[in-house]
Amino acid sequence: MPHCFGLRARTRDLFSRGFRKHGITPLSKFLISYKKGDYVDIIADGAIQRGMPHKFYHGKTGRIFNVTKHAVGVVCNKRVGNRIIPKRIHVRVEHVRLSACREAFRARVRANDQAKREAKAAGKRVDIKRVNIQPREATVVDVSKTKIEFMNPVKFRELY
Repeated sequence: MPHCFGLRARTRDLFSRGFRKHGITPLSKFLISYKKGDYVDIIADGAIQRGMPHKFYHGKTGRIFNVTKHAVGVVCNKRVGNRIIPKRIHVRVEHVRLSACREAFRARVRANDQAKREAKAAGKRVDIKRVNIQPREATVVDVSKTKIEFMNPVKFRELY
């Protein structure tokens, strides 16, 4: 059982840098412009201790509500007991990255809009609703075209 309960307790592997990813943070990390409403992943960078989020928020996805000179304010959900609380934290930009959580949704919206435009030009109506995977259709097996194969279990033998 652990006996230390500090802010960075049990973060030896959590905040460690990846294999061959040690050293200074590249400048491209600082040059990304974040806007209010963007979805970001909170990934703590162990090389930079300033503005580091608590270990609970490492790996969480949130939405930006505030942008300051060196940091961004992120709203992410935290489960406490039986309720989910939206928590507002400020994290330096070194510890966040733009999230790809909405890319599938955006691609689907673009495809739907394209299909609607093509249908409108053709004068037809297109159904863009998602349909879940349906059960397979019923089929009849014609025995005259195939042969029936009986599969019997092999009798048990002791392997001495």
